[in-house]
Amino acid sequence: LINHRSKLLLDGSVDNHMEMGKKLLAAGQLADALSHFHAAVDGDPKNYMAYYRRATVFLAMGKSKSALPDLSRVIELKPDFTSARLQRGNLLLKQGKLDEAESDFKKVLKSNPSDKEEKDAQSQLTKSDEIQRLVAQSRSSFNSKDYMTAAAQLDTIIETCVWDVTSREMRVECFIQMGEMGKAISDLKAASKLKSDNTQAFYKLSTIYYNLGDHEMSLNEVRECLKLDPDHKQCFSHYKQVKKLNKQIQSAEELIQEQRYAVSKYEAVMKTEPNVHHFTLLAKERMCHALAQGQQASRAIKVCSEVLQSDPENVNVLKNRAEAYVQEEQYEEAIKDYETAGKHSENDRQIKEGLERAQRLLKQSQKRDYYKILGVKRTAQKKEIIKAYRKLAQQWHPDNFQDPEEKKKAEKKFIDIAQAKEVLTDPDMRTKFDHGEDPMDPESQQGHHHHNFHGGFHGFQGFNPFGSGPFNFKFNFN
Repeated sequence: LINHRSKLLLDGSVDNHMEMGKKLLAAGQLADALSHFHAAVDGDPKNYMAYYRRATVFLAMGKSKSALPDLSRVIELKPDFTSARLQRGNLLLKQGKLDEAESDFKKVLKSNPSDKEEKDAQSQLTKSDEIQRLVAQSRSSFNSKDYMTAAAQLDTIIETCVWDVTSREMRVECFIQMGEMGKAISDLKAASKLKSDNTQAFYKLSTIYYNLGDHEMSLNEVRECLKLDPDHKQCFSHYKQVKKLNKQIQSAEELIQEQRYAVSKYEAVMKTEPNVHHFTLLAKERMCHALAQGQQASRAIKVCSEVLQSDPENVNVLKNRAEAYVQEEQYEEAIKDYETAGKHSENDRQIKEGLERAQRLLKQSQKRDYYKILGVKRTAQKKEIIKAYRKLAQQWHPDNFQDPEEKKKAEKKFIDIAQAKEVLTDPDMRTKFDHGEDPMDPESQQGHHHHNFHGGFHGFQGFNPFGSGPFNFKFNFN
């Protein structure tokens, strides 16, 4: 940039640079115009118009901080330049420097202003007086802890004093006290840009995000604080806490993505931060998911229910609790949770499929339930199923009963046990059954092939796993 400006100086006189800068400014080529006005200022440091033109470009580029020193230099070189003084007064008013702004407006009125300048200066002076009054009122309201009134008064101040950091920071405190954290964040972000090296704004942003349970944004903001001041005590202490928590949560989420449901990881999160409700809720929400996916249904229901007490419309938790209820064969409860979740997430395919499945299973449970017949859980492995089958088959073999009625009852029971074993040890049939379809029911099969065990004990079509007589059993099958 220096070399470019030196070259421009060598290439033309100050007047040429001024003329060229004006043409480029009129054409909207701000960066090129700025280079020529830089060269004009370097060529003649006492040329007040060069400073004024450069200030005009800075303002057009939205760089008011850079424009202000140039306007001050213009006024220093030519105190009666009312246009520069009026513009400086406007910038000072936007910054909330009310006394300095009023001084400029009064001096404009005492000089020989044009009609427009006089009208503008008088209007801004009136506005500045009104703002002075509001500032006093807002401080009084704030000190009286009337934060709602103070915030409303500060709203009016900031409409005019848009770059006033002090007013924004006071409004931040009002918003925090009112629980309006989104608005507090918005003001703090503005304050961090308006005031250079504003470590306190970044620290507050980080703590607000932290208390809202947003560990990633909290970490981002506290890092910005430490970039400005690596030795900032509050930020460094907070950084260590957030970094530890962030690492724990990331580690737990990675395990969940790998379908390794390590509940202890989220228990560790609650130990690291026991005092922030949002993190406790987050940890329990993820534990609820991990427990439901890990087939720990009863514990999942307990943890999910704890989350729903605080957040009754949490769709993910409702879905996970519904899944746990299905595992526990509490189908009516599962249906209620899926229906509630559906009200808050209408197009969720998972909810629709889960609800249909729970409804099928409820209907099925009111008929034959092969798991109940064998007395095993839905998560039972094949070995457990066969073991339960053998025990019950031995118990209910018809040869064990002499009374005709009891024999008939045992025969029916024995057929049910055999059918249950057949369905639950066949992966395809078991999958169908788990989805609410009974492979042994002709209606459920809708014309598909199905095994026929109906027709009494001899309906086994020659299959007799037992010899005649009591306890003469041969288990030569799987």
